[in-house]
Amino acid sequence: MTRNAAPLAPLSPTDRTTVQRGKHRVVDDREQLHAFLAEALVAHVGVVVGDHPVVLPCAYAVDPAGPDGGGSLYVHGSVASVWLRHAVGSTVCVTVTELDGLVAARSAFHHSMNYRSAVVIGRARLVEDEAERGRALDLVVDQMVPGRAATLRPSTRKELAATAVLAVPLHEASMKARAGGPGDDPEDVAAGTWAGHVPLRRVAETVVPAPEATGPVPADVAARAAALAAR
Repeated sequence: MTRNAAPLAPLSPTDRTTVQRGKHRVVDDREQLHAFLAEALVAHVGVVVGDHPVVLPCAYAVDPAGPDGGGSLYVHGSVASVWLRHAVGSTVCVTVTELDGLVAARSAFHHSMNYRSAVVIGRARLVEDEAERGRALDLVVDQMVPGRAATLRPSTRKELAATAVLAVPLHEASMKARAGGPGDDPEDVAAGTWAGHVPLRRVAETVVPAPEATGPVPADVAARAAALAAR
């Protein structure tokens, strides 16, 4: 945030995004939410389709300065997708989670996981403005490989006609995080049972070119792989 920027709205501004349990794990800084969403890769979108809910994994991107309240979270899919058609104009739930560790406690009750997780609830809007849709699709590509969108040919009219983009406001959002070892009861600690945690991280392996690819690995792909390998 710049020195003269207006303060960001707090997280969990409504009852349906207010954390009820594990409040000591709540992250209440919206800038931390933005940083987390910029780092993660997969969102899960929950929507009611007919008489049942479905939750599907999606590539996504975030524009904190987007036109929706609190900024915009974008997901995309085929215009023929049943879930996407049901999502338009409906309230959806988008979750993004990164698993950071396995926590082995001295009792089954205190076993846990280290994580960072965000929940966004809002009415999904079909992005129809051509400029916004193009920017959103570029952001989704750059979420995977930063800078990649600028190196690609423009999408064809056929490709754009087959793709729908949804925007969900970032206004109603919450975030929780857990780190470190187990929180065992004193009597379990005194019993001498081993406890600890297994840190986990997402790591890129060596880039594998497509069979028809020629020349060196592009700088954007190499930089992304190197950044993930160094985590």
